[in-house]
Amino acid sequence: MVVRNCAGGIVFKDDKVLMLMNDKREWAFPKGVVRAGEDILEVAVARIKIETGLTAKILSPCGKTHYEFYSVSRRKPVHNNISWFVMSTTEDKIDVDYSEGFIDARFFPIEEALETITYSQDKALLMMAFQRYKEIG
Repeated sequence: MVVRNCAGGIVFKDDKVLMLMNDKREWAFPKGVVRAGEDILEVAVARIKIETGLTAKILSPCGKTHYEFYSVSRRKPVHNNISWFVMSTTEDKIDVDYSEGFIDARFFPIEEALETITYSQDKALLMMAFQRYKEIG
């Protein structure tokens, strides 16, 4: 099994949250692999910039999620450990990086995001992140 450490952000602009649609038509939050020698915070911020063109800042840690999948190309299971951060941006113009396999990216009102998001663990993550965002802001 391949084990990967990843970092991602739940990015808020006012009372809306950023989500991306991948090539499987799943709505999720931006994240990426943390390679040896890389700083987890820098990776989280960089993934937002790479995947959406947005500049975001970290406000708070927001917990971790884990999931596994079978990689057809590697012919073995992959286990992702993701460290999440509550983030904010003042920008609205999203520039989706289609070369990274994304189809769409948008800011959603929180209630709509909870209905739209693909994975249940991401719903719980969003609720916790939004609570922290409101407390900080």
